[in-house]
Amino acid sequence: MDNLEVLPASTTSPPLLNDPRVLSSWSHRLWVAIGCTTVLISLAKSMVAAAHSHIWLGPMLAGCVGYILADLFSGIYHWVIDNYGNASTPFFGPQIKGFQGHHKEPWVITKRQFANNIHSSALAITFMVLPVNILYNDPIIHGLVSVWFGCLMFSQQFHAWAHCPKSKLPPLVVALQDAGVLLSRSQHASHHRPPYNNNYCIVSGIWNKFMDDNKVFEALERFFFFQFGVQPRSWNESGF
Repeated sequence: MDNLEVLPASTTSPPLLNDPRVLSSWSHRLWVAIGCTTVLISLAKSMVAAAHSHIWLGPMLAGCVGYILADLFSGIYHWVIDNYGNASTPFFGPQIKGFQGHHKEPWVITKRQFANNIHSSALAITFMVLPVNILYNDPIIHGLVSVWFGCLMFSQQFHAWAHCPKSKLPPLVVALQDAGVLLSRSQHASHHRPPYNNNYCIVSGIWNKFMDDNKVFEALERFFFFQFGVQPRSWNESGF
């Protein structure tokens, strides 16, 4: 859920690797470190509280629910950003512009360095998880929150891996993709055909078949159109 900025045609050659827009800055790295620390504190609180109470099943099940919810919420967010608003939309404008650019040049995401790719997600997740760390010690709450928001924070990296050839990915990532734990390249490929209106979920993709077969997003688009008169971008022939 990061800014996938459109790069000019002149940057489609190897010098793109040195373009500052794909490189990680120290501020990017700092936010990723803070985000990861915040999520790890939540996970640690879940494990410590579970150890003290000798109840592990609840936190483990909560973690599984968090993993499932992360994929669903990644799809909902992706659908909204793809279809509504524009570059001038407050707060979300850069992300909307970025996701539109990603459909035009999907390969650019594979050139982004890790912290550059997920720093915006890490910043948002930090402010979502930090209050939970301060206010709660319940192992089930932290089991849910740590996995849910941890997966959301890394979802943009899972997304990037789904655009990489298997030969360029670590064997563990390939194994997780093949097992359906992480979004696979084959599943995500159909999202990059106009009008870009399916397979929105980018953590594991486990929700994609249900959402697409039952036309959940299409029903929501019709609802918003008839209620507010707003058409999604996917209704245009080109998708944008």
